[in-house]
Order: sequence, then C-alpha cells, then structure tokens
Amino acid sequence: MIKKINLNKITNWEYWPSSMFYLPNIPYAIYLAIRAKHAAFFSAANPALKSSGNGTESKFETIELVPEKYRPKSILVKPKVKFSSVAKKIEKTKINYPLIAKPDVGFRGILVKKINSPTELKKYLKSYPINIIIQEFLEYENECGIFYHRNPNDNNGLITSITLKKFISVIGDGKLSLKYLILNDERAKIYFDLFNKIHNDKINSIPPKNKEIKLTVIGNHSKGTQFINGNHLISKKLESIFDNLSKSIDGWYYGRVDLKYNSFEELENGTDFKILEINGIIAEPTHIYDSENFTYFNALKTIRKHWKYLFNISIVNHETKNIPYKSSFQFINEMFQLKKYITSIKKLH
Repeated sequence: MIKKINLNKITNWEYWPSSMFYLPNIPYAIYLAIRAKHAAFFSAANPALKSSGNGTESKFETIELVPEKYRPKSILVKPKVKFSSVAKKIEKTKINYPLIAKPDVGFRGILVKKINSPTELKKYLKSYPINIIIQEFLEYENECGIFYHRNPNDNNGLITSITLKKFISVIGDGKLSLKYLILNDERAKIYFDLFNKIHNDKINSIPPKNKEIKLTVIGNHSKGTQFINGNHLISKKLESIFDNLSKSIDGWYYGRVDLKYNSFEELENGTDFKILEINGIIAEPTHIYDSENFTYFNALKTIRKHWKYLFNISIVNHETKNIPYKSSFQFINEMFQLKKYITSIKKLH
C-alpha cells in the first residue's frame, strides 16, 4: 500500500514539491530582474504589505486591512499570555467554539487546526509558543481562492485564477471502518497519515451506510483538499467586486484572496462572503494544480505569466508612485529568517 501511495505522488505532478514549479522558471525570473535593473523589484508590488507579502508579513495585520463586513472575527494571541486573558478576549470578540487557530506567520496550512473546546485551545497554545491567530470558524458551504491583479494607474483589474476547493470526504457503507474507507479512496489514501492523526479517536469505527465523513475542514492542498480549475466563473461582475476590494486596501494590487461563501451568485453580487486571508507576491494561481484539466507545462507557463503581471505592477509603483525597491540583501535575509522560522514550527509540530 505504501509503495503504491508513493508511486501516485511520483507519477501525478500535482503532488510534486514546489521546487519543481519554480526551478524551471528561474531563467525567466533572472530576465525580469535584469529588465528591472534590481533583483528584488517585486518588493514594490504591494506597499500595503510588509515586503509586498513575501510570507514574512503578519496575517493578522493583513486581514485587518480588509473591510469589516468581509473579514471573520479574529484576535491575535502572543506567546505566554495567560489563558484566562485569552478566554476573555475570545468572549469579548464573540468568537464561539469550534474555532480556527493558526500561526500569524506561516503558509501551506502549517499548524492550522480546528479547535473544539477551551481545553483543546489551551493545549494548542501551550504547544506552540508563537504568535497565533484565533479566528471564528465559518459555517459557509464553499471555499475558493481568487487571484486578482490591477495596474496601480488603472481603475479596473483582472481576475486570472479561480480555484474551487473540494474538501476530501468518504462515504460509509456500514461495513468498512473509517481506516479502510480512507485506504480504499484513491485520493484520501495519499493523506492517510494526516487523516489518521486527525481522526485517531474514531479511525477504527464503522460509519453508518451513506454517512459522509468530511476528513478535513482546512482548504489547503497539503491537507488533502482538491483544487479545481474554476476559471470559467470569471466575470466582469466579480472583477468589479475585487476592484472595490483592491481600492479599499490602499497599496494592494497583486495576490490571491482565499474566501468562504455559500453560493457563487452571492459571492458575485458581493452580498455574503468572508475573506480568510490575503496573500501577496508569493501567492500562486492555484487552479494550476487541477491535474485533470491542466498539464505540468501549462502550470509553468501560467506561473511565468503571473510573474509578468507582478513585474509590470512593480515597475509602475516604483517609477510613477516612488515606491522604493527593498534592498536585495534585506529581502534575502528576510527569506532566510522565514525559512528558519518555518523549520522551527515544523519541529514543534
């Protein structure tokens, strides 16, 4: 079974490491840097975000830039704060259990967890003495990622990627345990170790016939969520919603918005959705990971196309709005610090 799982990861490019998507594109990145005459030209793209959103920015500070009606109730918890103070803050903010806890700095779903009780939260905060965001758990039916970019001198921008997220689940047959339902599912079995840990208390139980067991509630590819190309849903109406969002956040022009919604009609009308987070220059147009409708080489081409958008935005900001490029040395140092930080929290995990 393990050998077959590993073979699936090797043969399906969707599961390949991120380096396989970026190393082949390095020559193009060098070409853009030469044209810009600066190695860190992209640092001018989103002046509203630290280093334009290179992964070192505070997610809490970023979500606070979003208009209140579009953001979930959230608080930031510093390390070693008394739990009684945390509990009071949660109550004051009117966040109920279950809730979501996640690192203030982080990506790819690291340490993101649904918390069901105060006891569980207390244990989580004790285990991870870093800045943690506590956020209300949103009971919306659907989640997607929308990539938007706008030239700073233009009133209107473009949506160039919509990623629909399918949360992985299995259906009980009244005979097999949850463990074997997972192992018999072509996608779920690839993430067996993760699901075994999440559902450890009921992994050997037998779900009733026709009962759907949702294996994850975190909309991240590394958590098993399937990414589906939703670019057919791009419309001028939706782009106008994101034009208004971009203009309401002074200095955000490029990146992906991850959000929750019930119906796409409500999202398109701007009437009922919540933004989980806004990602900057390291954001990906994640629809490329739909390996059933996309090829590996098309994925590489799409990444280059978005880097061209990033180049144009950065140049305009620098030349017409006097946004300085960050020192290449400083930018590289931040990335090394980020790598060191991610390694440390992975060890905690």
